[in-house]
Amino acid sequence: MKIIVTGGAGFIGSAVVWRLNELGYDDILIVDRMDETDKWKNLAPLRFVDYIEAVDFLDIIDEFGDIDAIFHLGACSSTTETDADFMVRNNFQYTKAVAEFAFAKDIRFIYASSAATYGDGSAGMNDGTEDLGRFRPLNVYGYSKHMFDQYAARNGMFDRVVGLKYFNVFGPNENHKGNMRSLVNKAFEQINRSGKLQLFKSANPDYADGEFGRDFVYVKDAVDMTLFFLGNKASGLFNIGSGQMNTWNALAEAIFKALGKPKNVEFIDMPVHLRDRYQYHTQADLTRIYTAGYSGESTQLDAAVADYIQYYLTPGKFLGDPNADGLGFVSSR
Repeated sequence: MKIIVTGGAGFIGSAVVWRLNELGYDDILIVDRMDETDKWKNLAPLRFVDYIEAVDFLDIIDEFGDIDAIFHLGACSSTTETDADFMVRNNFQYTKAVAEFAFAKDIRFIYASSAATYGDGSAGMNDGTEDLGRFRPLNVYGYSKHMFDQYAARNGMFDRVVGLKYFNVFGPNENHKGNMRSLVNKAFEQINRSGKLQLFKSANPDYADGEFGRDFVYVKDAVDMTLFFLGNKASGLFNIGSGQMNTWNALAEAIFKALGKPKNVEFIDMPVHLRDRYQYHTQADLTRIYTAGYSGESTQLDAAVADYIQYYLTPGKFLGDPNADGLGFVSSR
């Protein structure tokens, strides 16, 4: 099986390549932008046949034949990015070009959408393809993803194409993401440095400090859900999450427990620029993916955080490194 993974040096993309290697696939073309990052460390333990810079890929895409599947996971995922022109070019127009190529060649196309498309959640978090116009993303990142969801729906692509609405994914291989790293990754450094963890105070009177939260999903679970669609013919939009909402306080407790340190949290004011575009509650409804045949169970938060900290962050390991197996899991494809 020949597979293209865009964003293959990034967080979820490199985790997908790792799991494909675990399943015996290595005829993989990776497309990404290295820039001045340490993404190369994600690639070092992995097996693949070639690497192409994303800026060059569209110019030569027509040269690729006999491709079985494309996982389009490359995007700018910064929720604080304000350059709308860049986000539309990078996240919408690029995705559209790759999708149209795959659609024309009848190549299985699985792409990363985002739970950020749901906005504040007041219109629900239903992952069907009907009435997408009711959603109002809170930032340009979410809107750039929403644009392609709507484009695919208008053009009848969801008869064959799969869009994955990732919730808050955390786990190994995210070190290069800077400020967009998960709280677990940031907290590991912060707690080891200062002994305490800073969390945002609530700016919403409906939620106490630390008692709002997200659907935190371990990257190993997200990858298992993603690769389910490689061997399954289901199509459409699907939520990728744990199916649970955990508070920031619960996440903090799991982090301190994994580190073997007493909980020490300091609440600080939420930055003004985030207050009007902050998601206070996200929770993936996984009905559609389970109806499609997926049967895997989500790793509980404490176990996932412990696996991440003890097997990867503490020893400085990446997915695929020797002696960095951590939690095993069985593919439900």
